[in-house]
Amino acid sequence: MAALEYEGRHFEVRPGETVLDALLAGGVDAPHSCRSGHCRTCLARVVEGSIPRGSQVGLKDAWRELGLVLTCCTVPETDLVIAPVGGLGLEVGATITETVRLAADVVRVRMTLDAPLEHRGGQYVTLVRGDGLARSYSTANVPDRDPFLELHVRVIAGGSMSGWLAGANLAGERVAIRGPDGECFYVADRTTEPLLLVGAGTGLAPLWAVAQDALRRGHTGRIVLVHGAVEAKGLYLVEELRELTREHGNFEYVGSVLRGEPEAGIEIGPIDALIRARFPSLRGWRVYLCGNPELVFDLRKKVFLAGASTRDIHADAFVGRPTRAA
Repeated sequence: MAALEYEGRHFEVRPGETVLDALLAGGVDAPHSCRSGHCRTCLARVVEGSIPRGSQVGLKDAWRELGLVLTCCTVPETDLVIAPVGGLGLEVGATITETVRLAADVVRVRMTLDAPLEHRGGQYVTLVRGDGLARSYSTANVPDRDPFLELHVRVIAGGSMSGWLAGANLAGERVAIRGPDGECFYVADRTTEPLLLVGAGTGLAPLWAVAQDALRRGHTGRIVLVHGAVEAKGLYLVEELRELTREHGNFEYVGSVLRGEPEAGIEIGPIDALIRARFPSLRGWRVYLCGNPELVFDLRKKVFLAGASTRDIHADAFVGRPTRAA
């Protein structure tokens, strides 16, 4: 067994067990969310001991140099002393300025930041409440244009963070932002190539940012945004997306719902069937996929089989659940 020290407390880590599992088993309310290395909520710093293989997958070089690891992926190879990441300047303070319902189960949260946050529209950040509760959300605005940070939050029954954000007026409430991360953002290097943006639920948030950023940067290739929901009432920003369609000849919005009555611009049926019917060949397309893991992983495979190159498929799966951050 490896010995583990965390904030003055000592634990034993069984062979094959992660640091996160050992801390939780020992009664520590350790920060975590997805437990798969995606959300970055479980970040901690190795103070003593060798950094295990696989514990820094996907982290920025600067974070690696600080000795940061993902505790959900850290299986100790030696004794370790680890510490929370507080005080390392990884977070930016923010003030909530607006919370607005965009749909029955979606709330838009806007906030102003205490300092500039180097990010691209569509990347995700971790929102940390004053008591340490943390959750990762994709950004939904164009940072070079907007004086605020915008998130779209799906309201979950019994959700600690989403319930709080959807509740009372939070204008003036202080929070912190950690990040950014994620690969769903626009790069203006091939402005004539077609873009296919596909998402369901609040997977629209990063796609909304990518579409606006691409149009703002003069993308001339075709842009098709497909947003899915169970019923039409689950679609949101519909009028704003239709306005983009009217304003830009190369942009098209398509709504996709599993059930309901057909109407202009909204198709009935599974979103993957819609993509297959409309785009039998995606060779030469750049594809962005956002939403729940099952949808994203399924669509990633299908758009690849339809001809999209792996280097041109950008996907962020929404994983995790509300937890507490250090």
